[in-house]
Amino acid sequence: MGIVAGLDSSPDFTRIVVCDTDTGAVLRQGYAPHPVAGPEGGGRPADVDPQAWLLSLGEAAGGGLLEGVQAIGVSAQQNALVPLDAQGATVRPAMVGGDRRAQIAAADLVDALGGREAWAQAVGLVPQAVHPVTKLRWLARTEPDNARRTAALLQAHDWLVWQLLGRPVRRTTDRGGASTTGYWSAATGAYRPDLVELALGHQAILPEVIGPADAAGTTPEGLLISAGTGETMAAAFGLGLGLGDVVVSLGASGSVTAVHSEALTDNTGMITSLADATGMYLPVVTTLNAVRALRGTAELLGLPDLETLSDLAMKSTPGAHGLVLLPYLEGERTPHLPHTAGTLAGLRRESMKPEHLARAAFEGMLCGLADALDVLRGRGVEVRRVFLLGPAAELPAVQASAPSLFGAQVVVPQAADYAALGAARQAAWALGVAQGTLDPRTPPAWQGAVAQVLEPGEELAVGQAVRQQFVSVREQTHPGAFRS
Repeated sequence: MGIVAGLDSSPDFTRIVVCDTDTGAVLRQGYAPHPVAGPEGGGRPADVDPQAWLLSLGEAAGGGLLEGVQAIGVSAQQNALVPLDAQGATVRPAMVGGDRRAQIAAADLVDALGGREAWAQAVGLVPQAVHPVTKLRWLARTEPDNARRTAALLQAHDWLVWQLLGRPVRRTTDRGGASTTGYWSAATGAYRPDLVELALGHQAILPEVIGPADAAGTTPEGLLISAGTGETMAAAFGLGLGLGDVVVSLGASGSVTAVHSEALTDNTGMITSLADATGMYLPVVTTLNAVRALRGTAELLGLPDLETLSDLAMKSTPGAHGLVLLPYLEGERTPHLPHTAGTLAGLRRESMKPEHLARAAFEGMLCGLADALDVLRGRGVEVRRVFLLGPAAELPAVQASAPSLFGAQVVVPQAADYAALGAARQAAWALGVAQGTLDPRTPPAWQGAVAQVLEPGEELAVGQAVRQQFVSVREQTHPGAFRS
């Protein structure tokens, strides 16, 4: 039996799992928080000294947690940009994934290359504020001195791997992380240095993209470090997803991520074409409004939490007596309606009750995500199972409607550190390949996630009627939104 570790450096904490290489069984775990208070107090900072990630890692690994470990895999928050100078020192604190300062820079970059279609064709994504390429544009416009000093670019998991290896000359990344940058294409497997220059104003050294089962290197103590990857890719690997599996993540915003055999280029920009941690692809469609629509409805109804909103919604019936909520409270990305607002339709005397509004909020959120799912289906993506992630996935009102509205089996995995587990599985793969016991094309077969399985069953026809009610209102309010 071998032992490996997976660490997940999220925006808020570091989690470490130590696992058996053959089964994936978790033997030990560690945890440590990251600093979350901004300089003015309250809220997550937009700039973070990467050394804080290392300190958190050291704290999480304390007490001999890594004793006997032969290999480590690293998962970390996506889209965090770490600019380095010519000597390898950080030019400024890392600009983390949730940084919204670069919204104007994003629009500027989209125009500079000739529009959304040009970006989709070039790298499989349209720049948003969160993407590293957009952060480079912001840096060039806002901090020109720092931009001029920037000689090399890393993301969070790249930087952590580099530090664990003792800062070698060779710097690496993986396909998954590279595909989120805005200057590497999952379709071609190549960087676009011209886009770095377009954003930053000059070229920069980019990390070498290595394969899913490759090792980034070995520490002086003989500990193998695998390629590392972003949290989305690590979580998909930890869940054991394969072709036909889709993940619907319920955060304030929502995302629908599928496993697919090829990179998808989408001229509308609704699909972001990412690579995964196994050699496959992860097309992603994002909605701006998921749980935020539920929270807004709970506040409107004077309810203390989402559990109470769910209980109220369950007193209504499918279709909410004709009440339909288009949950576009922050504008919307899917469909592309950046300046729109939400719509409440179907108001009649019999529908004007709190339980019907609560039900309409859940159905509106799920129908919006079903729209995103249909974008992928329309491009030939197989949808066999839908994995539902996030605390809201446990709510009865979500579970009652999701299978029939999505038209597929819904799997609700038990809460676990799937990104850390995915990082550990990657470490076991790289270790096995290095030892000659595993094929670089086939990852280790670990135990699947413990999960609740929900079938559409007899409710499928009812759900599709609710969905059609939503689509009808959407088409009346925003005709041709998905054809633009």
